[in-house]
Amino acid sequence: MMKELHSQGIRIEDIATVLKRSPIHPRIIEAIKSAHALGCDLKIVSDANTFFIETILEHHGLKECFSEINTNPGFVDEQGRLRIFPHHDFTKSSHGCQHSSCPPNMCKGIVIERIQASLSMEDQKKTIIYLGDGLGDFCPTLKLGDGDYVMPRKGFPVWDLICNNRKLVNAEICEWSDGEEFENILFHLISRIISIDRNNTSAKMGQLYSVDCKLETMPLPVANGHEAFPQALPVLH
Repeated sequence: MMKELHSQGIRIEDIATVLKRSPIHPRIIEAIKSAHALGCDLKIVSDANTFFIETILEHHGLKECFSEINTNPGFVDEQGRLRIFPHHDFTKSSHGCQHSSCPPNMCKGIVIERIQASLSMEDQKKTIIYLGDGLGDFCPTLKLGDGDYVMPRKGFPVWDLICNNRKLVNAEICEWSDGEEFENILFHLISRIISIDRNNTSAKMGQLYSVDCKLETMPLPVANGHEAFPQALPVLH
């Protein structure tokens, strides 16, 4: 497609201009910035490509909010044409996932498993909040465990798959429909996780306090104003 556009005289600058005009709800932009400020480690797992994603993130001042971008690699060649390659080189071998919802070029479930393996090496257990709307987001949803959260966009393909296969999902399901609901639910979950971490830290420090009275704890940030958000509802089926 990029080759065809280039042959019709479409420049890479024209593509970038269109990407910058892509509508994003302002509450989602602010939610990303606030989640990053609260210390959340944000990662992208997308079946788009590096040029599209980085162009949009830079335009909205969000690139520094993400520690990792997992997507199909892309670059602009010497002719000014965008070249895109598959995340998994399926021309050489299959990524091995048997889920029909995963395209041959990328299994997001495999990416999530790698991220989970990396997190398991850290001292403190980390909670994953996974957000998605496409068919390819179903496989990584199945990789999440008890204590994790999945935020599917209501009325989109991954939502339908989750509703039809509810018993396969171990994570708590918190659906959203628009930018405002996205922000509210996300910060409700972040506040809940911070509260649990704070309580666990206090319990551990309480045990240590009797041994060394010099130990002090640093208070974790609290998402002010979001404690009153309603509880995220599980999927009804």
